[in-house]
Amino acid sequence: MLMLTREDVQLGCHAADWKGALAQAAAALVDAGRVSAEYGEGLLAREAQSSTYLGKGIAIPHGTPESRRYVRSTGVRVLQFPEGVAWHDGSRVNLLVTIAAQSDEHLDILRQLTHVLDRDGVAEFLARATSPDEVISTLSRQPVTAKLDAQTLCLGLPVKDRWELALAAAARLRHAGCVDAGFVATLAGQPPVSLGQGLWLVVGTAGVRTPALALATPDKPLRDDAGDVTGVFCLAAQGDGHRALLERLDALLAHGESARLLGLSAEAILSRLAGESTQAQTARVRLLNAHGLHARPAQALVQVAREQTVPVRVRLLEGSGEAVSTTSLSKVLGLGARRGQTLVFSAEGEGAAQAVSALVEAVLGGLGEPVTPLSEALEQAPAPLAPRKEPVAAPPVDEPLTAVPAAPGIAIAPAYVLRSPEFRYAERAQDAARERSRLDKALHGARQQLSAMVQRTVGNEVAQIMSIHLEMLEDPALRDPALESIGEGASAEAGWWRAIDTAARAQESLADRLLAERAADLRDVGRRVLGLLCGVELPTPPEHPYILVAEDVGPSDVARLDTAQVRGLVTARGGATSHSAILARALGIAAVAGAGEAVLALVSGVELIVDGELGRVVAAPSPTRRERTERRIQEQETRRQAAHARRHEEARTQDGHRVEVAANLGSTAHAADAVERGAEGVGLLRTEFVFMAHPQEPDLATQIAEYSKAFDALAGRPLVARTLDVGGDKPLPYWPMPQEDNPFLGLRGIRLTLTRPEVLETQLRALLTAAGTRPVRIMFPMVKDLEEFRAGKALFDKVQAQVRAADVQLGVMIEVPSCALLAPTLAKEADFFSIGTNDLTQYTLAIDRGHPRLSAQSDALHPGVLQLIRMTVEAAHAEGRWVGVCGELGSDPQAIPVLVGLGVDELSVSSRRVPLVKARVRELTLSRARELARLALQQPTAAAVREALENA
Repeated sequence: MLMLTREDVQLGCHAADWKGALAQAAAALVDAGRVSAEYGEGLLAREAQSSTYLGKGIAIPHGTPESRRYVRSTGVRVLQFPEGVAWHDGSRVNLLVTIAAQSDEHLDILRQLTHVLDRDGVAEFLARATSPDEVISTLSRQPVTAKLDAQTLCLGLPVKDRWELALAAAARLRHAGCVDAGFVATLAGQPPVSLGQGLWLVVGTAGVRTPALALATPDKPLRDDAGDVTGVFCLAAQGDGHRALLERLDALLAHGESARLLGLSAEAILSRLAGESTQAQTARVRLLNAHGLHARPAQALVQVAREQTVPVRVRLLEGSGEAVSTTSLSKVLGLGARRGQTLVFSAEGEGAAQAVSALVEAVLGGLGEPVTPLSEALEQAPAPLAPRKEPVAAPPVDEPLTAVPAAPGIAIAPAYVLRSPEFRYAERAQDAARERSRLDKALHGARQQLSAMVQRTVGNEVAQIMSIHLEMLEDPALRDPALESIGEGASAEAGWWRAIDTAARAQESLADRLLAERAADLRDVGRRVLGLLCGVELPTPPEHPYILVAEDVGPSDVARLDTAQVRGLVTARGGATSHSAILARALGIAAVAGAGEAVLALVSGVELIVDGELGRVVAAPSPTRRERTERRIQEQETRRQAAHARRHEEARTQDGHRVEVAANLGSTAHAADAVERGAEGVGLLRTEFVFMAHPQEPDLATQIAEYSKAFDALAGRPLVARTLDVGGDKPLPYWPMPQEDNPFLGLRGIRLTLTRPEVLETQLRALLTAAGTRPVRIMFPMVKDLEEFRAGKALFDKVQAQVRAADVQLGVMIEVPSCALLAPTLAKEADFFSIGTNDLTQYTLAIDRGHPRLSAQSDALHPGVLQLIRMTVEAAHAEGRWVGVCGELGSDPQAIPVLVGLGVDELSVSSRRVPLVKARVRELTLSRARELARLALQQPTAAAVREALENA
């Protein structure tokens, strides 16, 4: 993203010619310390290749690849020439956006600037701007991108009228993050307006975050009291941002395509909404240019398009679906097409076939650049668009694909692409009694299978989730609708899957990410029963080592994994909170999630590298990359073995400073395993698992029994228990809470349990009773200030006066920035602090750590987070209190020296990481750790912190 500061902008510049302007730009980069003086020759060399004039008075000079060695750090300098400068291609330039890039960052800047060109009068405005802020505002303003893609389509719903379709479409927009709950509520009473041709429209403006258009269609031809219903569009209108959506809707109606929408795939519908009629000549082609459709190849494409006898439009298959004119350079650049993505050309009229073929041939020829084909295993030949759905392009070979880190570890192995089995069955059946009997038999068989899995995996996360699946099979909200469909003439298979799909779609429409992801569990249960009905066995993985690739992985799929063979896990959907990610971490499998549909186009057998720590997938790696990765794996294995051998020794720095290393637990059943791995105690027991594992609130006896298991296994080692932390992303079915627009900032943690003090009091009594004479540390989550701590402490003091546990401390989890800032006041009354860096980071940086696009930026080594940790430690030590870190940062090898240097007394990490964390502490000296902590605190960004630590 283009990030400009006032220092980056120079106003009122003058130059006799373009070379003089370029010399000033080079000097500005040199003065800023971005480049050495030789970089200026690179700017001239680049202009000799082709003009960097972008349009609307803007040029973006940048060096050649050969001149990158003169770049010291990536940066931008903007020079304004109010009088204008005659550029060498005949254009008039008023603004130079001069780029020093160490790799290809200039391409992202270019793509952003293309959106500036769409605004009328931008050249004149930039030429007469009188302050850097005016220039920055104009160049950095993010365009409003209206959303219309597969995510906003809701097709084939079993509904009875257009009202249900309207609400389903609105819910889909909410699920996509385009609107809030107020939008849906506003539309609940709004009658859909007829557009003709069986199409209807509802429009809302309240609660719109991003302009968007959703479409909901019925599963069969529908006619209600107002007429035929082919589909209902739901428009989230905002300013002028939705205008393009209305234009695309008008194009659909103008072509008279609405009657054919029923039964079409999402891709085919998007094609129609892009203005591609059934009479249009269409063709698709994979882009092979190394740097995508940047300025030079885009210009070549535009030139070919202008030679055609008919207008040709182009859209990006993996993009928003909006088709743009191929004769507009700014529009083509605005697609942001990258190597491996698919361009879709369309044209109508005489000569249309020749026109699209010419453009396809031009793309295949490289558009003036040398191109290399993708691996045969990943290549898809260009072909005319057909009614059937074409697969999304597979990831380019030997290029890292970014995903969400889900479970740490690095793996190299052939891919095993898990594709759902094909279930063939009749939709209708004559004998309803027989179909009901078949369904009951299949449900019974599924219960037996799941019960057996629970027994095999007792005591871990797999068993807990399988137990949830068992409860789903008992849910009358699934069985009853299935039986109702059977009574109406559906087969057992059709009735059952209709019930599953309806429930899953409703789950997916929820705004809460965690709840929406649970739709995968419903479909996992549904496929199990469907397999028994159809006599189809679920897929079985190969017997050799492999990396599992799937759209999403159901818990039962993970439960069947042979951990001796599976090396890694890659999912197209899901996030760090999905069950597949949770189970991968529990099983010690390297995993990434949310990698996108491209991974599903991989061919089984293609070699993959999966980096679960950085969130990267590389298909068909080069020998050099493979060798480098193998060395990393071997180095990690050597360190792991050495660390395991010394796992029961204390973690002391080389100069004798002691750091306790404890384990984070999600279940008391894992306490013995933590001790065996060298944990010196439990630094975080997530007690909510006791509440989540029961259909009703667990009573005092149940909780005492659960907590006692952990105390018994620890054999006198301390246990730090977090009181019930639900709400937000962790609801309880028997504790209903009102819908919140932002549950992460709502009623959760201590503020929730204080609304029902009897629940918190029972839990405190259970913990103190189970501890007896053994050391227990209790902490309250999501505390924002002293008032909330005192409210919880009043309940604690009341219970402790009655139970009188022998060795107990009461502390605070530092997760909210205000709590860290107020640590001096809290340290006077709390016995200890435990810093939950996961939540502290997301609240400090305002980034949801599970966000599919921003999660990579949610780095707890950000200096802002480190400053809060420093303040917390200093405040605690001033009062003689101890401080632990129980978030993911505690097991980050780069972060451990910083945390030790900041004075953190305890690191609590996953059990598997305990030996490695101890080993990392032993490599340090306290003085060196303090140096690294000071160095980290001086950096401006998380990336700078990591770079400084790496080079230190």
